[in-house]
Amino acid sequence: MQVSSSLASAIDGELFWNDVKAQAQIGALFPRGIRRLALDDQDNRARLWLMEQGETLGCSAHYDALGNVFLRREGRDPSLPPLLIGSHLDSQPSAGAYDGTLGVVAGLAVIRALAERQIEHARPVEVVSWTNEEGARFAPGASGSSWFAGRRDAETILAMQDDDGTTFKTALADCVSLLKAHGAHFRPTPVVPHAFLELHIEQGPVLEDQGAPVCVVTGIQGVHWYEIEVTGQANHAGTTPETSRRDAFMGALALVDALKKAVVAHDDQTRFTIGRFALSPNSVNTIPQQARFTIDLRHPDPVVLEALDTAFRELAKREWSGCTARLEVTSRVEPVAFDEHLVAVLDEAVKTYWPQAPRLVSGAFHDAIHLAHLCPTAMLFTPCRAGVSHHPDEHIERADAEVAVRTLAHAVEQLLQIRNS
Repeated sequence: MQVSSSLASAIDGELFWNDVKAQAQIGALFPRGIRRLALDDQDNRARLWLMEQGETLGCSAHYDALGNVFLRREGRDPSLPPLLIGSHLDSQPSAGAYDGTLGVVAGLAVIRALAERQIEHARPVEVVSWTNEEGARFAPGASGSSWFAGRRDAETILAMQDDDGTTFKTALADCVSLLKAHGAHFRPTPVVPHAFLELHIEQGPVLEDQGAPVCVVTGIQGVHWYEIEVTGQANHAGTTPETSRRDAFMGALALVDALKKAVVAHDDQTRFTIGRFALSPNSVNTIPQQARFTIDLRHPDPVVLEALDTAFRELAKREWSGCTARLEVTSRVEPVAFDEHLVAVLDEAVKTYWPQAPRLVSGAFHDAIHLAHLCPTAMLFTPCRAGVSHHPDEHIERADAEVAVRTLAHAVEQLLQIRNS
């Protein structure tokens, strides 16, 4: 592999991969996978590990009102906005070891290269681990990054509860006590970055299919979440004639078919998923009175999302098999296009190592979707085997990950305008 950047060549691949493996042991499940729910003991251990690594490199550690953790390598001019690199360390309940973690460890590898080569740079460089990206314990996710970017208010986030009734505020207090005890400094207000870079596994099959170890990400598609309730009339399954039935399941089935047809009428970039479906009274010999289901709707074009939103609302106003429907929007996150200049810098770095690499739009959420509203933002993807993620079988190849982190370092060198002697 040709390495044309001095900072990229300074990346210690062995230490980088050892850090990846060390993180995989925190919250490890048997026989494979990890479990690090936001602000639980394992997530807190992962944060402390990051702080310890930063301390050995001469970095200061900081945390903010939502528990986001920052390692800071000072620049010649501390007043300049920092270049921010990172992702998250929390996971799904039964997850792989790379989703989120790879991006944090990659940022650490870049800071290590800067420190070990004693490279000076004008602006500070920071590595961040965002709080509760996954939303597996406290929903919705991306709590730390959305607050940091001014997209959500702290009070709403702090009031969220997990399945055991523990509030985000209570869990955060325990985390903050540990961070303070290990020397982290509190930041009362967010420091707006010069730019934000996030390296992440693709969570899809495209890069593996094309044999590409890395690519630039140009944006993230938007998502609308809906909950639909169809109401009919419960009655005896054996004595009620078909003509007298108001079967909520049949009404929901007809409505789902119409919703799907509305989606198909657009293009193959639309993603339509019904992830939950429940019937009431849920008895084997009773006609369902109520059906509830969720919809996850995604598309990179806000015009398409808005058109489908209108279509969904119109369909929900009709009767379906004699039943009424009610539609509620539970979440809306609009698509983002990443900063063109930053995308170009990353793409130039990518092409240095893999000229045939594609450009991709992310189908999954990332913290970068919120940071893009605050500062220039862009992402890199590296492949994961068979596109599998959010699962213990999640796997990446070390060789691919090393190319990706060197690509990241190459771009960082350009953005910091480091002059090689």
